[in-house]
Amino acid sequence: MDMEGLILASASPRRRELLARIYPAFDVEPCPYEEPEREPAKVAPEQWVEALAYFKARAVAEQHPNRWVLAADTVVVCAGHVLGKPRDGADARAMLELQARQVSEVLTGVCLLRRGETQRRISQVERTRVWMRDDPAVREAYLASGDWQAKAGAYGIQDVGDRLVERIEGSFSNVVGLPLELVTRMLRQAGLPVQGGSDTPGARELT
Repeated sequence: MDMEGLILASASPRRRELLARIYPAFDVEPCPYEEPEREPAKVAPEQWVEALAYFKARAVAEQHPNRWVLAADTVVVCAGHVLGKPRDGADARAMLELQARQVSEVLTGVCLLRRGETQRRISQVERTRVWMRDDPAVREAYLASGDWQAKAGAYGIQDVGDRLVERIEGSFSNVVGLPLELVTRMLRQAGLPVQGGSDTPGARELT
């Protein structure tokens, strides 16, 4: 086991707060990898987020041989469309309106990587289904708040975005940005000490 500890390859405060629940002592190094704005048309969303998580982890791991690096990437899939971070307010509105009409899925690719004389790589994709309320007044108030910026699918469920969501099926922390149950399993598989608990997949009603 690497005695120097874990590196989180992310600038996201949400991922930092979530990881601290199960692994309190870790370093943070934002990933220098510049991800594309849109996924290639012929790549499945699951493959896309898993690949992006790997590229992020590799970019940081190359600078820190023999240390474990954790990276993640999240997208929302709805009606065959992959929804990343919105370009502007109009793009955010279109994303939210689409999700209000049909059930969506939040996909997070997670990669735990250690490079050195031998490389170890553990990666997987977590999936959560989300049902969103079709309430134009609530939607417009949320758009006016600006909370949609830099968030996959144009909303953050952990803040005021929960007013948009009626129900989820699966990991709540996955919708926030880091599926804790999956990450817990991956850290244990790597031999890293995990503390605390994590959310349990299932149906969750939001009011």
